[in-house]
Amino acid sequence: MGTEEHRFPCDNCGSDLRFDPGDDQLICDHCGNTHTIDHGPWTRSTAVKEQDFNQAVRKGLGTAEMEDTRVSACPNCAARVEFDAHVHSTECPYCATPVVTDTGTARQIKPRAVLPFMLEETNAREAMTDWLGALWFAPNGLKEYARKGRKMTGVYTPCWTFDADTQSKYSGQRGTIYYETKSVVRNGERENVRVAKVRWTPARGRVARFFDDVLIVASTALPDPFRKALVHWDLTRLEPYQPEYLAGFRAEAYTIELQEAYSEAREIMDRQILRDVRFDIGGDKQRVDHIDTDVSDVTFKHILVPVWIAAYRYRGCAFRFVVNGQNGQVIGERPWSAWKIAFAVLAGLILAGVVGYLYGTGQ
Repeated sequence: MGTEEHRFPCDNCGSDLRFDPGDDQLICDHCGNTHTIDHGPWTRSTAVKEQDFNQAVRKGLGTAEMEDTRVSACPNCAARVEFDAHVHSTECPYCATPVVTDTGTARQIKPRAVLPFMLEETNAREAMTDWLGALWFAPNGLKEYARKGRKMTGVYTPCWTFDADTQSKYSGQRGTIYYETKSVVRNGERENVRVAKVRWTPARGRVARFFDDVLIVASTALPDPFRKALVHWDLTRLEPYQPEYLAGFRAEAYTIELQEAYSEAREIMDRQILRDVRFDIGGDKQRVDHIDTDVSDVTFKHILVPVWIAAYRYRGCAFRFVVNGQNGQVIGERPWSAWKIAFAVLAGLILAGVVGYLYGTGQ
């Protein structure tokens, strides 16, 4: 996945072609020439072919599954993003920090599949400005700066997906609510009231669930809230990895290793298993004392997903916005306007004073 592979010259004018989001082709912005991506003998099923997790961890993957990738690490957010060989300095697309590129290489697992961009940059920018426009407390200057600012950067973000078959044994208690009548004294008078109580009975059982494509964003360049929100993808549209899909875009190398990502995936699986156990126990309330889960047939994929990124520095502060390049979902760091907040507080106090005055005069 070296950067040099991502440049495809136009047959007509020699300019670099770029992948055209939403269309299965490359396009030349200079002369309009297009080039259809040749899929060769591949089928979409190739894109979803799984790799054995235990084999990768215990024995390692063969050289055919690995690659040496040229990346440059951001000193601020630690993003490891590929840059063209002729570029010697630029800005990190994740945090707008100046970056001096280097020729360092990282040996990593090759991506098996890519989810191509579906949104053009103009669509992503429109989604971002609409999101900002809906934030009343956002500074007006930032909104205007975002509308007139530089273009967003298209980046393919690395992810791991995991499949696993699980069988879980549990022990706990099922709670059934019942009511008893109790005599109490209220305001000097005795009356009967119904009091809710819970009857607990032992519960044991088994639950089973197959997990398909539990997705973990394999980048630490974005804060955890961003990573946890970037999980809504239509993975049925995955394509076998081809460098043509990356033409005109950047690609980030993963910074979360396979085993660390699997630990995150297991936490997601365990939360779902707990919900399954509670449902299986039934009753009105549940207590779960112990769950013993056997996990088998664990497989994984390394895939790339598309995001549009804008990193703005406004009055000394950095604001980041990410737009899902497939469905337009916007995730951003919420900016606040101090004067708008102060105005809202003042308006609230005035309104409360008016209501209090009217209420008082009405008495």
